[in-house]
Amino acid sequence: MTTYVAMLRGVNVSGRNKLAMDDLRAVVTAAGGSEVRTYIQSGNAVFQSRGSAAALVGLLETGLERLMGRAVPVLVRTRQELEAVVDTNPFGRRAAAPKALYVTFMGAVPEAAAAASVVETVRGRGEADELEVIGREVYLLCPNGYGSTKLTNAFFEKRLGSSATTRNWATVTKLVELTQT
Repeated sequence: MTTYVAMLRGVNVSGRNKLAMDDLRAVVTAAGGSEVRTYIQSGNAVFQSRGSAAALVGLLETGLERLMGRAVPVLVRTRQELEAVVDTNPFGRRAAAPKALYVTFMGAVPEAAAAASVVETVRGRGEADELEVIGREVYLLCPNGYGSTKLTNAFFEKRLGSSATTRNWATVTKLVELTQT
């Protein structure tokens, strides 16, 4: 059995696209997940499964579309992958407060040229926000908060060609913690 974390994009945000966590647990269970636990109301589930990450993404997206009547992008990481995200954070030591740290999880590794272009574009703007693209993750340092940044999921999806969902650092570290219990 592998421990996975599923992160949904665009549910329970600003009162839109409501999804009860009981329903999310039921969808994960129907997709072959066991020992399913959810964390906060924003579409995070930790579970065990024998399935592959790719198969789970497909099953979860299909189940959620049936339930909600619309497509819901799902990104899945193993416990080890999520632990590596924490260990790799290039801004961990620089951030005065963890509240400024975010991770945008991508559905696929972006092409190197696209990733380099995004980093160059953001640096060229002269804004306070910083980013680093490492593998399938975009690490963000947003000193003025995520609510004021232009580095949104839609920004990365358009420029890096893959689905994306962002989590604050507290959520990322809590999800790692939940995978270890």
